[in-house]
Amino acid sequence: MERLEKLFELSGPDMEKIVESFILEMERGLAGEKSSLKMIPTYVRMPTGKEKGKFIAIDLGGTTFRVLELTLKGDRKIGRTGIMKFVLEKKYVTGSAELFFDFIADNVNIFLRKYKLTDTSTLDLGFTFSFPIRQTGIASGTLICWTKDFNISGVTGNDVVKLMREAFRRRGIKNIDIAALVNDTVGTLAAKSYEEPDCDLGVIIGTGTNACYPEKSRGRMVINIEWGNFNKLASTPYDRQLDEESDNPGQQMLEKMVSGMYLGRIAGLVLKVEGFKTEHMSAIEGDMTDDLRVTGRLLGRLGIVKSSLKERRMFKKVCGIVSCRAARISASCIAAIIRRMDPHLSGTHTVAVDGSVFEKHPTFSQNMENALKEIFSRKASRIRLALTKDGSGKGAAIIAAVAGKYEK
Repeated sequence: MERLEKLFELSGPDMEKIVESFILEMERGLAGEKSSLKMIPTYVRMPTGKEKGKFIAIDLGGTTFRVLELTLKGDRKIGRTGIMKFVLEKKYVTGSAELFFDFIADNVNIFLRKYKLTDTSTLDLGFTFSFPIRQTGIASGTLICWTKDFNISGVTGNDVVKLMREAFRRRGIKNIDIAALVNDTVGTLAAKSYEEPDCDLGVIIGTGTNACYPEKSRGRMVINIEWGNFNKLASTPYDRQLDEESDNPGQQMLEKMVSGMYLGRIAGLVLKVEGFKTEHMSAIEGDMTDDLRVTGRLLGRLGIVKSSLKERRMFKKVCGIVSCRAARISASCIAAIIRRMDPHLSGTHTVAVDGSVFEKHPTFSQNMENALKEIFSRKASRIRLALTKDGSGKGAAIIAAVAGKYEK
């Protein structure tokens, strides 16, 4: 256990090294030099809080997607929200582009009929597409590569908004205008900053992980960092094994240490348990019973029957070691972005955070806050981590409002 703690430890000086190297990678990416951070311009401007009207959003980020209707009141307040969730079966995420986008369009039609929006005047739509995109305009962008086990033919290298519009035409949807293509991280930032003007950083820590911020040198345009690919991190033998066995070896190194897709796998490699998931980590770390009986029942379902209390404590300790490192890496990268925006931390910064790991893991957010205190000392009180649920969907609708306003 001591060897494991040392292996996964991230000390104060270690975090400072991450901060420095992350800032350097940001600057290289912005300058168009070789960098593990793509620093993708999004063409998105920050909302003013005065935007008004009714807007639609498609929020596509994993094996489920949502369609939303959002009413903006124009006084930093959000009104009624209609929402429907749909499941993407394997045949859709491994099939053809036409099958995939037609399925989305069919479900948009179901949504429009349910909320009686089929005969309205044209509605602006924000399309959250949570995969690496090379954006060429506010409502255009080509897919760089699939992630999260998606492998749909005919999409990589093509404009996803064009493909979506073609599916709308095939399905007879005439009163929807795709006004903005949005990354889920950018949507999370927009959703919170509409309500709170000091919000200037959006982060996702869920199945995947990413961050974005408004870059002053680009006229406050929001930059999608794609931080999951950051590769200036010390790795353990378990990280290297996971990477070698993955579908994308050598890529998404930060994501493989932080996100919900991989955290459970790392702990499973340490514990030599097949099928160990991040949700198991959350359940075990949140087990406060004297005899860790919740952990015992969970281990029984994983085929480890009649575990001793000592073994259950070992499982809890290992899960804590792995998740704490992930939280400290995340906090270090947030610190880097804030330091680049505000070198002396003279202002206040709200960080909009969405994602199942940040929301549901029992110690993750606290470990992030503790790490920020180590990095910034007393000034850490000027940084607030704010859970922003459903930010990617609401934010897409808000960005559609911003984009529609500027187009008009």
